[in-house]
Amino acid sequence: MEKIFNNTEVAFALKSNKELKRAKFLFEMIANPGMVKLGTHLTYLALNLRLPVKGLIRSTVFDHFCGGETEEECLKVVDKMYSKGVSSVLDYSVEGKEAEAEFDKAVQVTLRTIEYAKSNAGIPIVVFKPTGFGRFALYQKITEKQSLTVEEQKEWQRIVKRFDLVCKTSFENDIIILVDAEESWMQDAADDLTEQMMVKYNKEKAIVFNTLQMYRWDRLDYLKAIHKRAQEQGFHIGMKIVRGAYMEKEAARAEEKGYKNPICESKQATDINYDSAISYMMEHIDQMAIFAGTHNEESSYKLMKLVDQKGIPHNDRRIWFGQLYGMSDNISFNLASKGYNVAKYLPFGPVRDVMPYLIRRAQENTSVAGQTGRELNLINIEIKRRNL
Repeated sequence: MEKIFNNTEVAFALKSNKELKRAKFLFEMIANPGMVKLGTHLTYLALNLRLPVKGLIRSTVFDHFCGGETEEECLKVVDKMYSKGVSSVLDYSVEGKEAEAEFDKAVQVTLRTIEYAKSNAGIPIVVFKPTGFGRFALYQKITEKQSLTVEEQKEWQRIVKRFDLVCKTSFENDIIILVDAEESWMQDAADDLTEQMMVKYNKEKAIVFNTLQMYRWDRLDYLKAIHKRAQEQGFHIGMKIVRGAYMEKEAARAEEKGYKNPICESKQATDINYDSAISYMMEHIDQMAIFAGTHNEESSYKLMKLVDQKGIPHNDRRIWFGQLYGMSDNISFNLASKGYNVAKYLPFGPVRDVMPYLIRRAQENTSVAGQTGRELNLINIEIKRRNL
């Protein structure tokens, strides 16, 4: 298969010389774990002391990894990327809220995003996090099969209604809705609720997508089990397949609580698990739809090969490739140039509220072997190509 991911001219066509140099600076910082730790501490300190650092954050890390503070601000970025065939998944990336008013606000933002998607071909997909719509502790309690108080039962019904309202609105407007995955000790409750939405709204095709983190060794079995239920009950499966985002936290909790670590024993095992899930879904693509969320070039090539082997058109709406905004442009834009469906996760929200997301991005880049080095190498190749 033709190796397309080294084409930096296509990858960075939308980046100005200034933006390219900013990217180089950021990834050089992220490559240093000590700098990430110090930068995280200083950023939170400055924000808590109300120091005037918002402009600095916006012009550096925020603008590189986020589309803006509001949906409206994101539209410029959406249109710019779509001019090269890359779609956007608007992602309200405010994390860690606990109040009912905040959950209702997250629903309203998601509904507004669906409104934008209706009239903008560059936004074919919308996303939300389960804990954006309800308390983490309640999902955990249900996952652990604990009894709920009367008040908690009412609280859970409010979460169910939030899920249903957003999924129903997506269904009515033919917009894909992704439900993100979170930590394993709350995930069963989110999985079960998302499956209920699939049963209800995925009768003809996949509109509601769950997310499988394939660094968990049990997820392939889960995929096969839900497939069996889908065959019995007559619904389509939509799955976003990713490697995962909470590895250190998962391992630490397993050790602390004395249970088996839910994470695969090695990076290689995770890679095999990921590729196996994609292969399984491609074998059953008549009843499934895939959002392959990956920054891994080899996994991308494997899916491209499967698409060709099955004679499926590159733009078949059941198969999407996805990356995060600000990362792996060499994958996103080169895939789009070959006619594949590609969508970038485009986070937005107030600077202060999005900081936990941004810091997680920096920490993940630091911990994922080779990711930052690959980004830097490609940026340097393009800088050299442009004679900057």
